[in-house]
Amino acid sequence: MVKLGDSETEKLVRKWKIPHVRQFLAKTPAQAVKAAKRMGWPVALKVSSRDVIHKTDTGGLVLDVGSVKGVERAYKRITRNVEKKNKGAKINGVLVQEMVSGKEVIIGSKQDPTFGPVIMFGLGGVFVEVMKDVSFRLIPITRTDAREMIEEIRSYPILAHSRGQKPVNFRALENCLLAVSKMVWGEKKIKELDINPLFVDSKKAVAADVRILV
Repeated sequence: MVKLGDSETEKLVRKWKIPHVRQFLAKTPAQAVKAAKRMGWPVALKVSSRDVIHKTDTGGLVLDVGSVKGVERAYKRITRNVEKKNKGAKINGVLVQEMVSGKEVIIGSKQDPTFGPVIMFGLGGVFVEVMKDVSFRLIPITRTDAREMIEEIRSYPILAHSRGQKPVNFRALENCLLAVSKMVWGEKKIKELDINPLFVDSKKAVAADVRILV
């Protein structure tokens, strides 16, 4: 399996109407600064490379960058880290993304050798590895399936009624699950997929990082 490049991934995400943060591929620190000014502060910077699967592990991600100097330093630090930890990796540039907030969840998919494509949902970010609090369904799913997947995880109360916070937009979250199901069902070349994190709040759900293997 090979990882799709960022431009190919973005085309698929747009085609299947999966909400995604605004982003720009910068080839130089100057381009990154220009993109950050256009998006508004703060921004996130992350390496763009087919050869880097986990950006955080290689130092290829910097969050909450709030100044011109910060963008320039982050760009150089990311490329330096990746070149050091992923020797031979081809770096296409650095993605500049708008910063978004909300609860972090994950949507994933893989090809089961017996049952075919399956979809997974759970609490995202670092919690997915620590808590392993996830639910599964066979693809394709219905809206009822999507809602049941959300309600099945132990962490559902965090999404539904955290103290002092509004419930997340469950309709938007269901729409994302349905869109991923349709994409995996329609794009037979997809073998694995991870959207982590997908940020969801009371108004919207939006993907911040999408990894697709074909």
